[in-house]
Amino acid sequence: MPLLRRNNKSTRILLATAMCLLPLNMLRAQSAKSDELVDRAQKQVVYYLSKLADLHCTEDVKQQKLQKNGHVEATSRSKFDYFILIQGASGEFQLAESRLEQASDKSKNTPMLLTNGFSSMLLVFHPYYRDSFNFSVGDAVNENGRDVVPVKFTHITGTRSPAGLSLRDREYALDLTGTAYIDAKTSEVLRIESGLSHDMSDIGIKTLHVEVEYKPFKSSDELVMLPEMAKVELETPKQHWRNEHVFSNYRAFTADAEQSADVTIHKDKSKTDDKGKQPEGSDQTKSTENAPAAGKEKK
Repeated sequence: MPLLRRNNKSTRILLATAMCLLPLNMLRAQSAKSDELVDRAQKQVVYYLSKLADLHCTEDVKQQKLQKNGHVEATSRSKFDYFILIQGASGEFQLAESRLEQASDKSKNTPMLLTNGFSSMLLVFHPYYRDSFNFSVGDAVNENGRDVVPVKFTHITGTRSPAGLSLRDREYALDLTGTAYIDAKTSEVLRIESGLSHDMSDIGIKTLHVEVEYKPFKSSDELVMLPEMAKVELETPKQHWRNEHVFSNYRAFTADAEQSADVTIHKDKSKTDDKGKQPEGSDQTKSTENAPAAGKEKK
C-alpha cells in the first residue's frame, strides 16, 4: 500500500510487529469477513453486467479545461445514446462502450480530455479482475438508515487492470487505489472513489481522481443499481481537466435499436475523433479509459 511505502524502515518494522501480536484466530476471522463480502459484491457485479447489457441510456458529458487557479477556462457539452457491449468466453472478458452522438457544442480550438469506461469502475470486483487487487474491509457506518461498508482496493502492479491511459499513441495500465462503498444488506456497490496508487509523473500525470455513483433504476419489473454519475479529474504539469458523465433515461433495447447501423458504427468514437486535437508536449493526453472498452487488456 502507498502509505507503507512512504513510511521509514523502523515504522514498517513496528507495524509488522503489531500485526504479529494479534491472535491468529482474529486475523482469520477478519480475512473470512473480507472474502465473504467481496464474494457477495462479485456476484452483484456479474448480475449488474447481465442487466446492463440489455439496456441503453442517455449520457450527458461535460468536459472542462481548468486554469492553474482552478477557474474554468473552457467548457463543452455533448449528449449520446449510450450502451455497453459485453463479450466473454474461455476466461476472457471484454467490455466496450458504444455511443451515438445526439448533440454537441465542442470547440475545435480547445483540446479536451476524452474519458470513457469509468462508469464501470466496479469491475474491480469482477472475477476477471478480482485477483488483480488487494481488498481490505472496514467497519460499517450508517448512512440515511442504511449500513454501508467501505472496502479499500489496491491494484497489484503487473496484473490485469480495468483502466488505462492512452498517451502519445501508447497505452499505460493504471495502478488504482480507492474505496468502494457497499450496501451491507444487498452487497451492491453504491459509490466508488479512486486515484493512482503511485506517482506517474514520469509520463506526465500529477493527479487523477475518480468518483462514480450508482442509483437504483427501474428495469422491467425490478430496481437495478446502475451508473448515475462519473466524475474524472486529471492534472498534468501543464494542463488540468475535469469531466462529468451523467447517465439517465435507462430503457430496454427494441429490435430496431439492436439492428440500427447508426449505433454500431459509432463505437468508441473517442478513439477516432480526437487525432490532432490534443495538446503538444509532455502533457498530451489522448484519453483515459476503461481498458476493455478499447478492446485491449492491460497486463
